[in-house]
Amino acid sequence: MRPTSTGLRVRLRLAPGQEPADMAASCERLRHAWGVHAVHVRDIKPGVVELRLVGFDVLRKVKVPRRAKRDLLAVPVALREDGTVFVRDYRAVPHELVLGATLSGKSMFLRNLLTELASQPVALVGIDCKRGVELAPFAPRLSALATDSDEAAELLPVLVQEMEDRYDLIKARQGIAAGTADEEITSDVWGLPDDERPAPIVLFVDEVAELFLVATRKDEEHRDEMVTHLIRLAQLGRAAGIYLEICGQRFGAELGKGATMLRAQLTGRVCHRVNDEASAKMALGDISPEAVGVAATIPAERPGLAVSGDTSGGWGRMRTPYLSLADAAAICRETAELAPGIAALEPFRPRVPATSASSPISVAKAHPAAG
Repeated sequence: MRPTSTGLRVRLRLAPGQEPADMAASCERLRHAWGVHAVHVRDIKPGVVELRLVGFDVLRKVKVPRRAKRDLLAVPVALREDGTVFVRDYRAVPHELVLGATLSGKSMFLRNLLTELASQPVALVGIDCKRGVELAPFAPRLSALATDSDEAAELLPVLVQEMEDRYDLIKARQGIAAGTADEEITSDVWGLPDDERPAPIVLFVDEVAELFLVATRKDEEHRDEMVTHLIRLAQLGRAAGIYLEICGQRFGAELGKGATMLRAQLTGRVCHRVNDEASAKMALGDISPEAVGVAATIPAERPGLAVSGDTSGGWGRMRTPYLSLADAAAICRETAELAPGIAALEPFRPRVPATSASSPISVAKAHPAAG
């Protein structure tokens, strides 16, 4: 037995013929027998499982521990129902789909994620088709921002070109001389020397459906180009150090050509409260039918509660802590100097005038599309 801040951890050796699923099936009975809030089972090694006894509802008032592990592109953003920390690790799960209805807590998840990354040497790029109302407060820390589909149509090809330039850099490094050591041969940016490695880029897309919608047939070609660029970034971006965080209320084949192909590249899934079960199936249907049922029952009075999973089949409930917009904006102002300089993105970098902390942030672009 090992006490924790939320209960106990108990390791058990399985009897011959038992499997972890047998223990998982008994969790509800054990919860009532021991009088605890929840019991969770984790497979440690063959023949050994760990029971995590949680004494209270850790998702009622969420507070991520300050000592939670942080690393480059691996940041804590939520608390799981078993008391462990949900860490968004872009090196392990490069791209993620985040779904949630209005007031479900999707924006809070994005806010926590962005502010955690703000203190790292990572280029943050935003596409916010709601005229920038979600991402504009974080403009001081953003390396590029597009606030409508026209600006997004200009920004996405630049990101694709940046990705191709990085592949050229990797390829040049692979022009290997006969005596080159094995450890100097690489197939992605992380194998490059520190002084040659370009800064990683995380692209946040809020309300992705706005990039797919078209009013007339004439707009379809414009839409297809943007979707193609997004799919290319999702398929090839990881090795170039470019990662995607795609957010929306709904996401599925009804959005149009390329939607399901893009979704197939998004390994990570986070589903907040949604308006219908079909939306939960979009996010979690290829992970677990049980996870879909849990996501469909998230109550409206618990914003921030979500089901997270990935295409490996693992999933669980979690909740994002509350972070006010003012605090998040202040963090971005304080870390503005940490934004890496990427020449290709400079025309899209928001210009933030000197304002007081209480003044609204106005954002102007350097490129012509902003007027």
